[in-house]
Parts: sequence; structure tokens; C-alpha cells
Amino acid sequence: MEEHDMKQWIDMVKDCEREIGKGIIGQKEVIRQVLLAVLADGNVLLEGVPGLGKTELVKALSKVFDMAFSRIQFTPDLMPADVTGTNLIIKEDGNNVFKFQPGPVFSNIVLADEINRATPKTQSALLEAMQEKTVTVGKETYELPSPFLVLATQNPIENEGTYPLPEAQLDRFLFKILVEFPDKAELKDIMDITVTNFKPALENILDGNRILSIRQVIRDMPVSDAVMDYALSLVVATHPEKEGAPDVTKKYIQTGASPRAAQAIVKTSKARAFIEGRYNVSFEDIRFVAYPALRHRLALNFDAISDNITPDEVIHKLIDGIDTILH
Repeated sequence: MEEHDMKQWIDMVKDCEREIGKGIIGQKEVIRQVLLAVLADGNVLLEGVPGLGKTELVKALSKVFDMAFSRIQFTPDLMPADVTGTNLIIKEDGNNVFKFQPGPVFSNIVLADEINRATPKTQSALLEAMQEKTVTVGKETYELPSPFLVLATQNPIENEGTYPLPEAQLDRFLFKILVEFPDKAELKDIMDITVTNFKPALENILDGNRILSIRQVIRDMPVSDAVMDYALSLVVATHPEKEGAPDVTKKYIQTGASPRAAQAIVKTSKARAFIEGRYNVSFEDIRFVAYPALRHRLALNFDAISDNITPDEVIHKLIDGIDTILH
């Protein structure tokens, strides 16, 4: 791809970032991380207390990306067929025949709202879609639209009536993004929008074909041996059973990150370099994406819980340890 064409793609992605920012006050880092996941062809888990605009963020994203969008409100009585679709009996030429009726998962962008409120059986209905981008009903397998991504939200504080996501499903999310409470100035701007009738009109900027083209450009970006080694060293350092594991890992981590974590870090670090107009991936790119790529893939032990240690604090110590060795 010529430099002029690449600059045009980068400008369009930055326009998307600005457009989404019109509908979501603050949360600039959250918007950037969601965009990185979209460009790296991954699913996103958004976690935050109610009212922080997680659902509105996904809606804004669907308006800026000119693609089919569907929302599934997860509840304890939601059934797998309500997500994937089901076979219906219809009359055709005087005969009763089965015909597949696609569910809301057959969309480009799927918002799985409050995903941890559904039973494990219904949650698992998304597993195949998230990983294989297909849906199997009966003996038939159906391809999902391309591009396809799941943006799920969950509330971290309510335990009653929730079913925590199993490790296998968490691993299918490229990123887990923490949505923080806005500061006072941002809160005022939110009030200015939400307590009036003003609703910003968001423009369509990127369609599915353009996103697929950008993804190919990002996939083709090179990563130097030193930067790749840095990313892999970080993932290996999360495993307490490995020889030479850092002290913080041995003390606080029960199970380390999977190979998908390394894939997530490398893919999204390329996407970050692309958005910033660089043709090479830097160490800083790895550090930036390490938190959302690793925080949901680390199983902390009882010592971490008793010492009130979070996954992000462990990741921070691991990065500091590797940086100290490099310098």
C-alpha cells in the first residue's frame, strides 16, 4: 500500500475516534482501546458500574461504523436460541419444512448487554460465534457476517443474579476494558448533553469493507525481533511454574495468561502503531495494550485477594521488572 493511501486510512480511523467522542464525553482511552480491538479483529468486554455509558459507547460505535448492529439484553431467562436463532416449521408448496430463522447474533456488531446475567448455557452460545465466527444449529453450520465482533458489558459490583464468565469465555475477549467514573469537568459536559434535548448527530465514516482492508494492512505490519521478544517475555512472566518466574508472579498468580494473550498483545500493538501513523511497533505500544490484553487472563490466588492486589498492579510490576532487565 502506498504511503498516501495509508495516511488516508489513518485519517479515517482518527475521524471515527473523534465522532465517537462526540457522543461519549471523556473516556478517550476507552474509545481508543475499543478501536484497537475492532482494527485487530477482536471481541471486547467492557466492565464498569451502571450509568457510565458503556451501552451508549457501543451504540455510537455502530453509528460511526456503517454496519449492521444488534443488541441482546442478557437476562437469566434468555435461551441460547434467543441468541443464535432456531429452526421453524413453515409451509412450503403445501409441505411442512424446517427453515432456519437467524437470531440477533447474525450482525456485524453485537452488543451483549450485561452478559454475566445470563446462565452459562446461554453464555456458551456465543463461544462458537466469538471464536469461529460461525453458528451451529442442529446439523447445520452458518457463517456470520464479516466483519463480526462482540462487544459485551458487565457490572463488577452486583453478585446477586449474575453468573461469572468462565475462563474459556474470558479468553475469547481480545480486551477487557475498565470504564472509570468521569472527573468533575467531564461530568458537567455529560449533564449538558443528557439533561437537554441535544443529541449529537454522528456520521458514518467506515464500512465493513474498509475495515477489512485496514485489518489486512495492520496484519502485514512488521514487528522487530526485540519488540516481539518483549511481548513474549511479558506473557511468559505471568506463569508461576516457569523457571525464573518473577517473585510477584510466584506470590500472586495462580494461572498465567494463554497464548491468545500474546496474540492479542501483538495484534493490538500493531493497530496502535497504525493509528499513530508509525510503520513499526514500539515498546510503548506493548506496554499500552498489555493491561487490557492481560487483566482478564490472569487468575490471581488467595494471597492477592487478601492483600487487595488487582491484576493491573501485577501487570505493572511485571512490566517494571522486564524494563529493569532491558536497561
